[in-house]
Amino acid sequence: MKKQNYYIKQISAIDTYAVRHPVLRAGKPITSCIFEGDDLETTMHFGIYDNDELVGVCSFLKNNNPKFPEFRQYQLRGMAVLKSQQGLGLGQELLKYCDTILKLEKTELIWCNAREVAVNFYKKNGYSPIGEPFNIKDIGPHFVMKKQLNPET
Repeated sequence: MKKQNYYIKQISAIDTYAVRHPVLRAGKPITSCIFEGDDLETTMHFGIYDNDELVGVCSFLKNNNPKFPEFRQYQLRGMAVLKSQQGLGLGQELLKYCDTILKLEKTELIWCNAREVAVNFYKKNGYSPIGEPFNIKDIGPHFVMKKQLNPET
């Protein structure tokens, strides 16, 4: 990845729709890109830009999964990189950046519902699948995945 052209910054929920829609909700109404919890004060959204074009996004919702005992958890949602930019390491850079931010928030665990096609991406980035796959209506098979963080003290 040529880092000089790329930068990451915190963005608004509505900014994420430009990438969420074509990657995660293609053919569905734009309103399908609005996730429950997007506008909570504790939810954080991040974008990676190529020059000034938003090419990748992810959101972190303060949401504890009862399957995990950790007290400080965030759920990763809406992770997406435009198809034209996939395979360049942008998703990995975005996750690394967010890990640093979440450690500062004293987060102990990140978890997500990963699409079956994204499981290997998450494994390469330190996430482990938990349990059996499950189906999300109109989207397809998913796995719960988690990643332990060691918060900065």
